[in-house]
Amino acid sequence: MNPSLRAHVISEWRGLPEKPMPGNRWAASADLLPKLMQRLGLKERLHEIEVQEAWSKIVGDFIAAHSSPVALREGILYVRVLQPALHYELEQVAKIDIVRKLKQRFGGKIIRDVRFRVG
Repeated sequence: MNPSLRAHVISEWRGLPEKPMPGNRWAASADLLPKLMQRLGLKERLHEIEVQEAWSKIVGDFIAAHSSPVALREGILYVRVLQPALHYELEQVAKIDIVRKLKQRFGGKIIRDVRFRVG
């Protein structure tokens, strides 16, 4: 039977036009996983965890003991600081150096800025 005639008969019988089937319906998981992670918002969450794990190496033990990164949203890392004096020191003196180190380690697309909050 002719494929176009078959499609015509089936579409007439169903009452709907038949959708063409894509040639290759299978895809490798390596191709699908990044798209899925992006769609679910997990890629940014993965970067957030990586930054949290590297925080003490980037800022040093003293600052890491008194601060912690809490969120990474749209390239901005939000850091909770325990003391106002340390907040001032980080915001006014060390922020440029911390941002530079974070960008070197994770790239400018992942980390654009750091914002410190007392709490």
